[in-house]
Amino acid sequence: MRQFRRGATNNRTVQAGMITRDLGRSNVARTTWRPPGITSPSQWRLLLRHLFRHRSIRFTAEGKRFILFTVAVGVAAVNTGNNLFYLLLAMMLSLIVMSGLLSEFCLRKLELYRHAPAFLYAGETGTLTITITNRKSRLPSFSLRLYDMVAGSEIDRDLHLAHLPPQASRLLSCRLSLPRRGLYRIEGMLLATPFPFGLFVKRAFVPCETTITVLPQPLPLPRTLLPETVGAGGQARLLKKGLGLDLYNLRVYQPGDDSRRIHWMSTARTSQLMVRETEAETQETASVHLSVITPAQARDRFEQAVTLAASVVAHLHEQGYRVRLVTGETAVQAESDDEDLRRLLAPLATCLPQEPPDDGSTPPTAIAAPDSDDGDLMIAILPWSTPDLQRQYERATHLIDLGSPESGALPHGCDQRVPA
Repeated sequence: MRQFRRGATNNRTVQAGMITRDLGRSNVARTTWRPPGITSPSQWRLLLRHLFRHRSIRFTAEGKRFILFTVAVGVAAVNTGNNLFYLLLAMMLSLIVMSGLLSEFCLRKLELYRHAPAFLYAGETGTLTITITNRKSRLPSFSLRLYDMVAGSEIDRDLHLAHLPPQASRLLSCRLSLPRRGLYRIEGMLLATPFPFGLFVKRAFVPCETTITVLPQPLPLPRTLLPETVGAGGQARLLKKGLGLDLYNLRVYQPGDDSRRIHWMSTARTSQLMVRETEAETQETASVHLSVITPAQARDRFEQAVTLAASVVAHLHEQGYRVRLVTGETAVQAESDDEDLRRLLAPLATCLPQEPPDDGSTPPTAIAAPDSDDGDLMIAILPWSTPDLQRQYERATHLIDLGSPESGALPHGCDQRVPA
């Protein structure tokens, strides 16, 4: 009986030990709990890197001195064991932590919207407007500075905001001038704040991509270049009755006329139904062909040819012509308003020269064949020419070869090349 009781006691002890170990495992599992999907410290680091992927910190000169002074106080506290040094060290570390938290709250829940012109002439000054909104319900933002990110570089446009209350918006604007033609891409905006103590500048990148098409600046043409087009704006439009928008005539209503064409003001004045007739405008058409075949040693002449093509297109547009622009295989046609002129010059902003083949022939993708849409006036501009290339434009009424010595038709102006 004693042996059985002793064995029973031992079983209870073993069972109690197992229970104690099981409870210990349960406690350990609770202290090392991780969110679902995160099972290692490296995944924690990836999560934090994802959450703060658009954040960066740059210490100021004052911040570097403060960090060095904090390290010195920490070393003194460890060596001397003085409680006063430990209290001072704790206060300085708390200032660093509070600075990081408050600056993070300043950059949280800020929305940015940029409005930029779609088209801008090279050398012309435009306006960028930026709307910044604080979506926080209670906390304001302080000491904000805004930068544009272009090709990975910060562009300072002197945009800053001292105070942005919660649930408030502010409108900022700046001037923008781009000297060269091409596509100007703004990747996003960088928000920076030194708040609250100026120890470091915390920055947050906000993706906000904007693309501005920089058009070549048209220059005045010499009167000797296209003398038959000067003053031809009044002759380019032949007014006659037909479908259109402008008023041509008013007449008495006849059976079968569309009731939507009744002119009610004249009807009330004359006490009889009057119908309005519209005029149909027939415009003379002109085409401008720009050859893109240019060797590497003649790239400067290609930029001059682009400027000349823009000047010719703007001149014909001003004279009332319906202009068709052909650059390589790209052909664009526009009417006679300002928006269509910018759309017409858009291919000139991005056109690039093509190297000629070694055999001197014309590449099939470098030139568009003339067709019936070219109109009666066809102007061909060649930055570099060969006999084969000149035969391609034998139908042109005006052939401007910038490579020939007698070609002096280029307007004086700046070089507006595509940025590298």
